[in-house]
Amino acid sequence: MCIARSLQEFATVLRNLEDERIRMIENASEVLITPLEKFRKEQIGAAKEAKKKYDKETEKYCGVLEKHLNLSSKKKESQLQEADSQVDLVRQHFYEVSLEYVFKVQEVQERKMFEFVEPLLAFLQGLFTFYHHGYELAKDFGDFKTQLTISIQNTRNRFEGTRSEVESLMKKMKENPLEHKTISPYTMEGYLYVQEKRHFGTSWVKHYCTYQRDSKQITMVPFDQKSGGKGGEDESVILKSCTRRKTDSIEKRFCFDVEAVDRPGVITMQALSEEDRRLWMEAMDGREPVYNSNKDSQSEGTAQLDSIGFSIIRKCIHAVETRGINEQGLYRIVGVNSRVQKLLSVLMDPKTASEAETDICAEWEIKTITSALKTYLRMLPGPLMMYQFQRSFIKAAKLENQESRVSEIHSLVHRLPEKNRQMLQLLMNHLANVANNHKQNLMTVANLGVVFGPTLLRPQEETVAAIMDIKFQNIVIEILIENHEKIFNTVPDMPLTNAQLHLSRKKSSDSKPPSCSERPLTLFHTMQSAEKQEQRNSIINSSLESVVSSNANSILNSSSSLQPNMNSSDPDLDVLKPTRPNSLTPFRKAKALYACKAEHDSELSFTAGTVFDNVHPSQEPGWLEGTLNGKTGLIPENYVEFF
Repeated sequence: MCIARSLQEFATVLRNLEDERIRMIENASEVLITPLEKFRKEQIGAAKEAKKKYDKETEKYCGVLEKHLNLSSKKKESQLQEADSQVDLVRQHFYEVSLEYVFKVQEVQERKMFEFVEPLLAFLQGLFTFYHHGYELAKDFGDFKTQLTISIQNTRNRFEGTRSEVESLMKKMKENPLEHKTISPYTMEGYLYVQEKRHFGTSWVKHYCTYQRDSKQITMVPFDQKSGGKGGEDESVILKSCTRRKTDSIEKRFCFDVEAVDRPGVITMQALSEEDRRLWMEAMDGREPVYNSNKDSQSEGTAQLDSIGFSIIRKCIHAVETRGINEQGLYRIVGVNSRVQKLLSVLMDPKTASEAETDICAEWEIKTITSALKTYLRMLPGPLMMYQFQRSFIKAAKLENQESRVSEIHSLVHRLPEKNRQMLQLLMNHLANVANNHKQNLMTVANLGVVFGPTLLRPQEETVAAIMDIKFQNIVIEILIENHEKIFNTVPDMPLTNAQLHLSRKKSSDSKPPSCSERPLTLFHTMQSAEKQEQRNSIINSSLESVVSSNANSILNSSSSLQPNMNSSDPDLDVLKPTRPNSLTPFRKAKALYACKAEHDSELSFTAGTVFDNVHPSQEPGWLEGTLNGKTGLIPENYVEFF
């Protein structure tokens, strides 16, 4: 607003100044140029004509005089007298012309003194008027200029004062881009390349596209890279369906097809990356492509929980358990997409799928088989644990008591349809076997939860709340793996009444510590090991996307090796468990793992790496008491480590 107002004021001043300048120029033509032009034509022009006449008469007189002087004295007297009278006439005429020329030159010289100087004076008067007008404008502009100067200085001071804060925010956004997404009215927006048919073939045109899930409206704005702006008219269509494009069906990568209600044909679009395509397809409720044409058995090539689906999963599990149960990064390292699609097309072929005794050939790599299993589960019409139970499973994972969580999940599993429960049991039995070999394959229960949580328990809509609940999806999968025998082989107890559930949640709410504004993902104070919670948060923040990342092996080596199964009784793993203070452990020093801003006077504000003295247990659950710079206050227990 300040910039707009200042530009308006600048424009007003410049416009008034320019108007006065135009008037000065127009007046100059009238008071200076026209009079001088008239003086030149009338006075100087007449003087030039007089000079021409004078020169002509001079030449004539000189010629007659020279001829007269050459007459011989022997001529007759009458002839000589006639010649003398002729010379006198020419001399008289020459004398008159000379006087007229001198008179005209003298007149021009006299007129020049006022007819030339006077227009210049008038022009200078107009010029002084123009400058005086500018001076008046500058005086009127003075107050606004003073205010604007003060505002500019204040803005500069604020910039210098907030620059460090903005730089700090930039670093946070670089470290955690998902936590600082821009709030947008659109479900999804960004650049896409749209395939357009031309007379000479096809071309890919860059568009800025937006999608609104409620109205299913896609808006495409052509983007000209050279000019950096809009390159054509907007186009809006209503989404009918979205399908991922098979890799072997098009030369371009990251493509998907969109069908519109109000436009014939298929619109082929190219995303900027595999992750970008996944986000667009999730926003548009995209589907996987059809892998075969058998409409009777596999519902036009989509995954189903039928005999073929169970056969595919059993074959994949059998191949993994017989050939690759000890392979490092199992289920975390992904296979080549084209190979995965080819294997799925073979497995989903009704001719081979019906042959239960046929195993997967040894030519297929284990990572290709595991990726095919996960892809088939994602291809199901809905997640294996169903959309309608997703919130219930999340709520169960948030219960305070471990026994209550297991009991509630046990009850929810038995509410699933029979085929879903059978497939889930088959999968959990297999994942338990994988976790039992975690020393070799490095896939602990926690790591398997990260891999399968988003697949088996994905939400119907990708909201901020759903993103925050990702860690609880993983916890549900961990509970299913750790308690698979009890959950699937026994009948659940009577479910808790509403009053009991309310009491359990109330206890959970009462026992959790006060939150800090910058607290990490640990949102609930539970009875689990703090180290396990921190490690789970670390996996969620750093490795969630590694399930579909081509460089998952490097991530596995850097993070999975630090994720032992905390439920294991192996004594060699005890060295990884941090010691927490209790009434019998008088720790003296602790170092902050994260930054925290105090929300109450009794709490301490600190940054990561801060060292506290005299740290000891507090009467507040989940909080410690320590000293920082001579001040004693409360410190969140999950924020520090002791030394």
